[in-house]
Amino acid sequence: MEDYRNPRPAEENSNIPMITLLVLVALVIALLYVGWQSMSDDTTKTEVVLSTPPKSDAMKGQEDADLVTAPTTEMPEEGAEKEDKEASTTVDEAEKQDKKAQEEKVAEKKKEETKKVEEVAKTEKKTTEAPLKGTTFVHTVQAGETFYGIANRYHISKAALQTLNPDVKPEGIKVGITKLNVKVKAIHTVGPGDILRVVAQKYGVSKQSIMDANKKTKDITERGEKLIIPLP
Repeated sequence: MEDYRNPRPAEENSNIPMITLLVLVALVIALLYVGWQSMSDDTTKTEVVLSTPPKSDAMKGQEDADLVTAPTTEMPEEGAEKEDKEASTTVDEAEKQDKKAQEEKVAEKKKEETKKVEEVAKTEKKTTEAPLKGTTFVHTVQAGETFYGIANRYHISKAALQTLNPDVKPEGIKVGITKLNVKVKAIHTVGPGDILRVVAQKYGVSKQSIMDANKKTKDITERGEKLIIPLP
């Protein structure tokens, strides 16, 4: 008797389930590898943190102070420039003072030279003065007298006295030996009523000058006395 049942269809040979399985296995392996890498990194960080010593409170305070206030100092270049400027200013002032001192010395030297020239000119003028008018009187040097003092006594200059006595050295006069030629206005012989005041008026000189020339200390004259009348 023939079997009329429909035959079972043949199963299709498909590779789809196998591919799906392989993909799933690959995904699991990838996830396991990523998880292992993450755990390894965490472990490394933990070891680094544990191996780093904790900072003390003092160090933390120092760091905070450094962050809050940073020291401000001048740049070395700026300080050097200031020192250079100050040194240059000091040198300039010293040079100015030296220059001023030199100029003052030169001016003082010129002043002294001018003074010397004027003194020489005065001396030459006195030396070349016109000859004194009057009477020549011979004076014998007495104790305590000097060349300059004798010139003053007779109201003549030292140069004029030297001109009258060219061979005599002022510092070499000797008492009672040296005789000097002196110019006087006149030699007056005292007569009746010739008191010093009257005689002085007569010759146009002062009474004191007659007393000095004759070394008188009192206003007294004697008849017949010879009075030296000095130049006015």
